[in-house]
Amino acid sequence: SEAIEAAAFDLFARRGFQITTVRDVMRACGLTQGALYNHFSSKDDLLATIIRSTQGVLEKECGEALAKAGPDPVARLRAFPHVYTLRHARRRIEAVVANREFEWLDNTRLQEIRASRRRIRDMLVRVLDDGARSGVFRSLRRGGKDDLKIVAMAILNQCTYVAYWYRAGGEWTDEQVAELHADLSLRIVGAPVRENARDGAIAAD
Repeated sequence: SEAIEAAAFDLFARRGFQITTVRDVMRACGLTQGALYNHFSSKDDLLATIIRSTQGVLEKECGEALAKAGPDPVARLRAFPHVYTLRHARRRIEAVVANREFEWLDNTRLQEIRASRRRIRDMLVRVLDDGARSGVFRSLRRGGKDDLKIVAMAILNQCTYVAYWYRAGGEWTDEQVAELHADLSLRIVGAPVRENARDGAIAAD
């Protein structure tokens, strides 16, 4: 099933779920069309399985990064976009499929993935809220309205789109891109950026 999943990720990323056929997937991994049904009940089941898997890992890694960072809001806001960006740079094909093709899932599975995406967003919202309450982050309210979710989505979106343009072997390493997005996230909320940033990251003013 690993070969089938790898072929599906590649084809769904390049062609899209709707255009790709079961025959395309099985041809890509050198198996007969009937072999798919030994592992998955349908193409829809295949899509759900691979998205659920990569989404679950992302949610787990984000939670672990926050736990490791400790209670300091600045450390937490550095850790979260760093691990989120790193995942999207290193597993970019999986990220493209999970972020672009999940809307094709049936309603039950779609709600499951949306719930995971909300949990990830809400992890970041809590970090922003803690930082705002402690006075470390500047006010995130505009006209009396709470902008925490909007700010969280802005941070998540800039990190998510790394999957669409990043290529390994270029001028920037995946770690440098992750550091850059961590620093950008801190700047968005007016938090201090480290004076001695790693090579490739933004230094403090």
